[in-house]
Amino acid sequence: MSRARDVAEAVTRALADRPQAVRVTESAHGDSAVIDVAVAGDDLGRVIGRQGRTATAIRTLVMATAEREGTRVSVEFHDEHGQR
Repeated sequence: MSRARDVAEAVTRALADRPQAVRVTESAHGDSAVIDVAVAGDDLGRVIGRQGRTATAIRTLVMATAEREGTRVSVEFHDEHGQR
């Protein structure tokens, strides 16, 4: 488990109305990683934010953390049913 994943989980749980429903997984893809963030359906809009600004801010924090570890990472958001 990377620090970047921990950052994504902490920030997302802080924003969500139902933090217990937040699920964060990380998978390696070559020299980079993908962090999947699943939230309750009614929290997806809150996590993404207006015009995606909140999601962009979360991605920026996670990428900065990963860069300090020497890795590349992308973050994908969806609800618990896989809807983006």
